[in-house]
Amino acid sequence: MRILVVEDDDVLRDGLVAGLGLDGFEVDAVASCADARAGIASGDHAAIVLDIGLPDGSGLDLLTEWRAEGITTPILLLTARNLVSDRIDGLDGGADDYLGKPFDLAELSARLRVLLRRSNGRAHSEIVVGALTIDEARREVRLDGQEIPLSRREYAILHALVAHPGHILSRAQLEDRIYGWQEEVESNAVEVHIHKLRSKLGRNWIETVRGEGYRIARP
Repeated sequence: MRILVVEDDDVLRDGLVAGLGLDGFEVDAVASCADARAGIASGDHAAIVLDIGLPDGSGLDLLTEWRAEGITTPILLLTARNLVSDRIDGLDGGADDYLGKPFDLAELSARLRVLLRRSNGRAHSEIVVGALTIDEARREVRLDGQEIPLSRREYAILHALVAHPGHILSRAQLEDRIYGWQEEVESNAVEVHIHKLRSKLGRNWIETVRGEGYRIARP
């Protein structure tokens, strides 16, 4: 799950990249409104963590701008402005959630998972396809009740496929799920991870659609 973090505090921004990365998120991080606009234009992000106080403008204005442009990506406001009136302004302006500073990183991760579930029309943290179960909260994958250990990127690819049953995801779309802006994309990385997933789950779970990409098999 690839997300965009907009936060001008260098220490906090680096901490969010590291901490959310350990929780299975691919994080692109910027420090200004201008860079956030460029990030939204160039990236396919599942959610946005947006600070209100930015050096070149207000996160609330950025939020209003994005919603006016029809951008529906779930947005969580992260800010030191913790008055009830600030929360109301943010939520009425189009935010999906609000978390005041200081905050617990585990709570932020949990809130992001909730936003992503809601955006995909789900109410709980488990995705079930036949005998395959993904527990998003624990980042566990089970097949016929047995836990299957996966690397971070194997999990990210499988989650993307299972979260969109029946949909074909191209190699480029899967690369977006497993690489951030600053990471070099290996030419055959997706194919290698798909091969490893098939060796752990069984070849029939992931279908190759020639010339288009991959999809999770119907149970």
